[in-house]
Amino acid sequence: MRVNNIKRMLAENRPIINGWLAIPSSYSAEIMGHQGYDAVTVDLQHGMIDFASALTMLQALSATSVVPLVRVPDGTPAQIMRVLDAGAYGVICPMVSTAEQAQRFVSACRYPPQGIRSFGPARGLLYGGADYPQHANREILTLAMIETREGLTHLDEILETEGLDGVFIGPNDLSLTLTGAASAESTHPEMLSAIERVVSRCREKNKIAGIFCTSGAAAAQRIAEGFNFVTPANDVMQLGRASREAIALARGNAIPTTGSSGY
Repeated sequence: MRVNNIKRMLAENRPIINGWLAIPSSYSAEIMGHQGYDAVTVDLQHGMIDFASALTMLQALSATSVVPLVRVPDGTPAQIMRVLDAGAYGVICPMVSTAEQAQRFVSACRYPPQGIRSFGPARGLLYGGADYPQHANREILTLAMIETREGLTHLDEILETEGLDGVFIGPNDLSLTLTGAASAESTHPEMLSAIERVVSRCREKNKIAGIFCTSGAAAAQRIAEGFNFVTPANDVMQLGRASREAIALARGNAIPTTGSSGY
């Protein structure tokens, strides 16, 4: 089976730079796949992407060296199994707030006896190889999103979930629930404490600590803080930022710093 390079890089203490796709386009997916990211995530939760578009995007990504990931809309097992059968090599599951939810998520990603994943890998065989069924449980990446106060409360139990590779902070949702305002770069004391706690616990338990960021500079800062899986904005944010900068430069104006905070 094709190896999951994310797991290999993490074993070598190399941080993962993850691209993020919200625009339903196989062409934009192909472009992102060739830019040097270690992984690229197709977003089925907040992006404008349906399953048919996601399939073509995964096909485009498979022609590049990146590891194809999918953020599913929720923890429904059928949703999770479908994107894995389509060739996703990892799943990011939103709104995981308890150990039970984390266990159900991981179980949907694993074939028996480790889980309940139904057999029918379809495109997984094409991308992963003929021996995919024998090794998928080992290679498929599982990241649970920590976005709620309840998720923080149960962080230790979530990280103890057998087969869970790590957690991924949704900073806007977490900031919203902790401070009342959605801010990916919140400096509110409670938010700073939560981020420090996630990084610390992940380090102790040798788990992935991931987070969505608003820019490359913000991602570099998160790596310095101890995160080893960072997303430096998504395609929508990058397209908007590049357009605003190009327009400002053409008009001889200062480059604007405002824009979407991501999700």
